[in-house]
Amino acid sequence: MRTNNDMVLTEAFGPSEGTAQLIKQLVLVVLGIAALAIAAKIKVPMWPVPITMGTFAVLTIGAAYGPRLGLATIAGYMVIGALGFDVFASSSAEVNGLAYMMGGTGGYLLGYVLATLALGFAARKGWDRSVLMMAAAMLIGTALIYIPGVAWLGVLYGWDQPVLQWGFTPFLIGDALKLVLAALLLPALWKMVGNARA
Repeated sequence: MRTNNDMVLTEAFGPSEGTAQLIKQLVLVVLGIAALAIAAKIKVPMWPVPITMGTFAVLTIGAAYGPRLGLATIAGYMVIGALGFDVFASSSAEVNGLAYMMGGTGGYLLGYVLATLALGFAARKGWDRSVLMMAAAMLIGTALIYIPGVAWLGVLYGWDQPVLQWGFTPFLIGDALKLVLAALLLPALWKMVGNARA
């Protein structure tokens, strides 16, 4: 049985054992996949490129769900995308499925899985209850998205190409804003849970 110190946010409410817990987890996975798909399509106007909310959803779900439930959610999202459903930021009815996933976005999708696990383990250690520690976890998670993302661009198109200008520097401002937002959100939600129990 988990103590309050090593719980992630979704374990702090609702059933914690038996069939009811399994139903809760299944519902959370379905809701998480839906949230990832919706967030991927949200584009907020920003300079130099619009902010997409997909990475925000990945990082917050990883932290709120923990490593195991977060992995199940991101894996389900990837499977649905691989089957050809239009759930990714730049996918469409015409460009989707495995062909899309193996294109320029492929490394970032791998990074999504790595970041979900990292945020889940960080939350399990209690990093999601402090703004500063949550910011550090988000920074690590963001790096885990960019590293395979940019590396895959280099493999696909060659390192003589401006892969950092394509897949890294234009997104830094937007990702910094998302990092701050997520770092504030999770500790605030924990505080709300604590106040509700008081």
